[in-house]
Amino acid sequence: MNQAEQLLERAQNLIERLEGVFAPAVREPDWNAIAFRWQRGRGLQEVHRPHRVRLQDILCVDLAKYEITRNTRQFVEGRSANNTLLWGSRGTGKSSLIKALLNEFSARGLRLIEVEKHDLIDLPSIVELIQDRPERFLLYCDDLSFEADDASYKSLKAILDGSISAPPENVLIYATSNRRHLLPEFKQENQDVHVVEGEIHQNESVEEKISLSERFGLWLSFYPFSQEQYLAIVDHWLRQLGARTTEDEETRLEALRFALKRGSRSGRVAMQFARDWAGRLPDERGGE
Repeated sequence: MNQAEQLLERAQNLIERLEGVFAPAVREPDWNAIAFRWQRGRGLQEVHRPHRVRLQDILCVDLAKYEITRNTRQFVEGRSANNTLLWGSRGTGKSSLIKALLNEFSARGLRLIEVEKHDLIDLPSIVELIQDRPERFLLYCDDLSFEADDASYKSLKAILDGSISAPPENVLIYATSNRRHLLPEFKQENQDVHVVEGEIHQNESVEEKISLSERFGLWLSFYPFSQEQYLAIVDHWLRQLGARTTEDEETRLEALRFALKRGSRSGRVAMQFARDWAGRLPDERGGE
C-alpha cells in the first residue's frame, strides 16, 4: 500500500468515527403511540396527531373497502393476511382508506408506520426493530413508484418475498400507487413480446416489473368516479359541514363547475368543494 492509499484509508476511518460521534442518538420510540414515521438516522418518530379518518366517510369504493377491511381484520386477529397494493386514479380514497383502517383497528393493537420511498432501503432495519413487538404493524408507503435503477425497489422486493429471512407475522406492507406495476411502462416493451410454440412470452423488462407487483397478495383497483358518484361524495361532506346538498340546484351547478376547473371528479375534489362551499355560506350552518 503506497502513501496515498494509506492517507486515504486513514481519512476514511476518521470520517467514520466522526459520523459515529455526531450522529443523532436514536431513542426508543414511545410504543403507546398508534402511528409512527420512519426517519433515517432518527428511527421511529411518533405521530402525535394522526389523521382520523372514518371508514364510513370513504364512499363509492365499496368492494375495495370490504376487501382491505377483511384482510386487515384477519391480520389483527392473528390469522394469515396479505400485503396489499392499492392502485389507480388519484384522489379516489387509497391513502384515506389505510388511515381509516388505523382508526378502526388501533384499539385492537394495529399500528401504522409511514415510510417514504427514499427510506425503503431501511426496511430491514425497521422490520428488525418491530418484529418481536406484540402489536401488529402496517408499513405504509404512499404514492409509490420506482425507476428501474432505484435501490429502494430491490429492498422492497426482498422484504415482500425474496429474502432468505422469513417475513415476520406481525408486519404487513400496504402501498398505494398510480401505477399497477409500480414502474414506468413503455410501448416498446409490449412490442417486444414474442411467441414460442404458441405461448406468449413477455420480454425481460416486463417480467421484472411484474415480479414486484405480484409479490403483493392483494391488489385493489380504484377507478375514476362518475358524475353521480362525485355528487354523492359532495353531498356526504356537505351534510357533515351542515350546508345545503346538491338537491339545491345552485349548489349542484357550483359543484360541477368546481370539478370542471380542477379537471377531476375525485373524492378529494369533492371534499375540497364542500369545504369551500360551506365556508362561503356560513348562514347555511344555522345563521352564523
